[in-house]
Order: sequence, then structure tokens, then C-alpha cells
Amino acid sequence: MSEEILINVTPRETRLALIENGLLQEIYLERRSRSGYVGDIYLGKVVRVMPGMEAAFVDIGLERAAFLHSADIAPIGADGLEVRETEAIDITTLLREGQLIVVQVAKDPIGSKGARLTTHLTLPSRHLVYLPRNLHIGISQRLENEDERNRLQTLLEQCLIAESMQDRGGFIIRTAAEGASETELLEDIRFLRKLWAAVERRIGKSKEIRVLYRDLPLYLRAVRDLITPGIEKIRVDTQEAFEEISGFIQDFIPDFRDRLELYAGERPIFDLYGIDDEIDKALGRQVKLKSGGDLIIDQTEAMTTIDVNTGAFLGTKSHAETVLKTNLEAATAIARQLRIRNLGGIIILDFIDMEDPEHQRQVLRTLTKALEKDHARTMVTAISELGLVEMTRKRTRESLGQILCSTCPVCEGRARLKTPETICYEIFREIVRVARVYENDELMVLASQVVVDRLLDEESSTLADLEVLTGKTIRFQVEPMYTQEQYDVVLF
Repeated sequence: MSEEILINVTPRETRLALIENGLLQEIYLERRSRSGYVGDIYLGKVVRVMPGMEAAFVDIGLERAAFLHSADIAPIGADGLEVRETEAIDITTLLREGQLIVVQVAKDPIGSKGARLTTHLTLPSRHLVYLPRNLHIGISQRLENEDERNRLQTLLEQCLIAESMQDRGGFIIRTAAEGASETELLEDIRFLRKLWAAVERRIGKSKEIRVLYRDLPLYLRAVRDLITPGIEKIRVDTQEAFEEISGFIQDFIPDFRDRLELYAGERPIFDLYGIDDEIDKALGRQVKLKSGGDLIIDQTEAMTTIDVNTGAFLGTKSHAETVLKTNLEAATAIARQLRIRNLGGIIILDFIDMEDPEHQRQVLRTLTKALEKDHARTMVTAISELGLVEMTRKRTRESLGQILCSTCPVCEGRARLKTPETICYEIFREIVRVARVYENDELMVLASQVVVDRLLDEESSTLADLEVLTGKTIRFQVEPMYTQEQYDVVLF
């Protein structure tokens, strides 16, 4: 499987695309005006404690106060390590209003919700994640080879002894550590120790809200988190970013030096690979399948629903085989769309009904297999009695649609408008209401062109009856700036 990373850097925006076999799989965006905050560490101030919710709001200097739940708070002992509690503690004993507290952003602000915080601090490097306030030693579940897991855990323990770090925090071995040597782990441990020491110095000197640690820019995070042995090329289109990435690779993953390439072509790199077209498609509701079927994807505040349809696909065999083929293709397409659109939270999949249990198992296996490539954690349930598959995907940042789009000011996010006929009937009711309150002989209706046209054409007889009923003359005026749903009935 061929994999590439494309990096497009401009003064205002950085875009990164993960390509597999020529197809876009993931897209990351970071804008200077609204870069992500996940992983950043702050000294914040508690502005409100809510015992009924077992949570608090913390000001970390962002537009909206961030949310900190009691489950994400760990008391710190005299040794600077987290104190494990066997029972839940009343949040009022942990926090008070006006208190300064060191927190880390676990989820970016999404929609109207503020950032989600935690006091369980972590600092990532290429191969390890450092837990400065916890003694836990763990390893990524994505590392499935048992021999390699045992080798890395033994190696890490030896490195911690060599660096006298056994009681000075915990570590999690990342997926990228597969095949790592003792020297590479030692370098990461030393780097993380120095990084945490710098954060501690800032904590000691700070008496007000401030950033204590900010994660790397997007293109360096991608090199740190996304590069695997399967990545054949990393193409970046800016000299400055190329030099930064080159230095990072030289320091942490020198084996990848030959895979980094400065793109200097005349065509923009995303245009060359058709990424912008893929992004435009990912903002629509409908996804066409090669067989002729399609997916309809609807994202709401509570959940995302994906409906599978056979569409124009008629098949050449039995109905059951046609349905199976469509569902199998849809399962793979759904996994890809979740990654491209970065859809998270609760997701409901409505596959075409299958009566054969073996067909159901095949579709679930295909979906589960396709989701294994996803960098976000997912959980999938069996097909329910209603023929639905419920799943979750970890959400830490806004979806592609939330980043690139805003709510339509015309329909206010409903994705539909009232018909001109409906607006006409609303106007009729408003005319009757106004006529009963005021004694003017004439009324003026201000509305959009399409509504006025209907009033004077299809609804003309109703208007004539209404003038007789109210005893008033009704005039009309087109307002070019009015949307289809806007109108006014005024005295004239």
C-alpha cells in the first residue's frame, strides 16, 4: 500500500493531506486565526464550580471558558504525582472559584461548546508519551505483535533505570515506536524530561492565566504522529517548512531523510493531486459509490447519520447479492468518509436491510477492517433489530464541515426553506391580524420577488376574497434584499 503526506503551507493556513493509493484519506487544517489547542497546557483560573454537574468552568484565555469534569481531575500529592482515589470526590473539595490550576486541553472548542480540559498531563515525543504526574507504564493497543510489545516494554524499563526515571513519571509507548532502538528511546526520555522541566519552571514563575506549553505546528505534529514505515513520500511546498521538517526528521527519525521532498512544481500541490475537489465533495451530503449506490450523510449536534441506498445499481444476480455488494462497498466508503470529514461522536449507520446473518457478518467485518486504519479510536456495535449499526469515533477537534463552513443565514442551518406557498399563507394570516388591530384603509406587503409573484398569480383569487373580508386595499412591493422567508405587512 502506497502512502504519501502532502503539506501545503501559506502565511495564513497550513493544510495537510494523507494519501493512500492515490486516494485522499485524511485532511488536516490549521489556520492562524483559529489553530487547534489540543495538547496545549495552560495555567487557568477557575471561574465557576458547579456541584450539580460535578464540573467547573476554567478561564484559560480563550473566547469561551473551558469545561473541566471531576473525572478529569486528579489530586496532586506532596511528591508531585497524582493521588489515586478509589471513590469519587466532591468537586467542591478539589476546586474553588478564583483558584489557579494547571490544565491541558483534551478537546478543542466545538460549535458553541468550550474546550474540554484535564489535569492528567501528557507530553508526546516521537516514540513515547510522558505522564509527568503518573507512574503508569503502558503501550499502544495498535502494536499487536506480542514479542515486539514485550521487547519495547523491557527496553523502556531498562532506559528508565539508566536515567533514574523510575519514580519520576510514567510513559506510554506509541505505535511509532515499533522497531525503535534503546538509543532512540533514551533520546526521547531525555527530551521529554527537559521539556517538562521547562514547563515546571513556567508554572513556578506564573501568577496569572497563561500558556505553559504549546504543541508543535501542524506540519511537525504530522511528522511526529503520522509517519509510519508505510509512508513513501512527504512532499512540502514551502522552503521554510521544508527546512523545519528536515531538521525534525534529522533529530528524531533520520531513516526518513530520503523520503522528504520539496515540491517546486508550477501547479499548486493540492491541485495536482485533486485534493481541493475531494474537499468540496466532502462538504456535500451525498457520496456516490462506484456501483451506482450512494451514501447520504447528515451531521447534527447530537449525532451523525449515514444512510446507504442502492440508487441506480440494479445488480446482475439476486436481490440479496445486490444488497450485499452495495453494503460492502458502502462499508469501505463510510470508513474513508469518517476520516476525511473527521466526523466524531455517535454515528448511526443505516445499511440496506439484509436478512442473511452471514451477509450481515461480512458487512461488519469489512467495516471493522476498514476502520483499523483510522487514527481516531472507534467502537462498533452489532447490527440492531432495526437493522442499524451504532458506532462511536473519538472527537477531539472540529469536523471538516465545522471548520470550513458556517450556518446558512437564509435557512439558519435547517437545510431547507419554507415554500413560497407556505409564506403566502403566513402573509394572509398576518393581514387578518393587522386588519383587526388597525383602522387604516390600505396595507402594504413587502416580500421577495418569488413570493410576490405567487401572491399576484396563483393566490390572486384568495387576495380578492381577503380584501372583501377585511375591507382594506392590499398593495405589494418587491424587496430585492429579502430572502424567500422574509416579509412584512405594514400600514400604508
